[in-house]
Amino acid sequence: MKIAPSLLAADFAELAADIGRVESEADLLHVDCMDGHYVPNLSIGPPVVKSIRKHTALHLDCHLMVNNPQVLLAAFADAGADGCTVHVELGDPRPLFDEIRSLGMEVGLAFEPATPYDAVQPYLGDIDLLLVMSVKTGFGGQAFIPEVLDKARSARAEIDTRNLPVQIEIDGGIKTDTAAAAVAAGVDILVSGTGIFGGPDPAAAARTLREAAGAQ
Repeated sequence: MKIAPSLLAADFAELAADIGRVESEADLLHVDCMDGHYVPNLSIGPPVVKSIRKHTALHLDCHLMVNNPQVLLAAFADAGADGCTVHVELGDPRPLFDEIRSLGMEVGLAFEPATPYDAVQPYLGDIDLLLVMSVKTGFGGQAFIPEVLDKARSARAEIDTRNLPVQIEIDGGIKTDTAAAAVAAGVDILVSGTGIFGGPDPAAAARTLREAAGAQ
């Protein structure tokens, strides 16, 4: 089980400092990239990822909540992203997978809480990461939607049965009271924003989250 602090909840004016505060307890960093079209919010783009890359060697897991990811993939790769996750709701993602791999990044596929597992199941053999959204995309600080755990269980069962090298990630409302249930459902990576950066000591919060996740 891995902890991925979400930089969406960090202080954007102090990103390098906030990364430094949590780096010792993080396995990777989750970077929410929003275009104001796919979701009604704007956040981080390739120039900021390039700046972040200068301050950490951690894996940068970029979640692209954008309408036209294909026009941004090369820029994210050039900026130092290690992986890019795209949404199944945009249509057949296989051409995007090919482009992401050709650029040397890991391939992720995300789906919204309202999207059924059947929408992502055909692509499990083509990806490195499956992102189960446990809140509607667009804004941090939302309440966890427990029903999505059924989709995580379905993915875990198929990944294990087929022996696929795919990690399951969950994002949205992950805090000490929801982490253990997510891990019990088969999740490998816990993304947490306000659960880590919402207090005065992000490293301690990440450590407490890891401990809570292990208490299943």
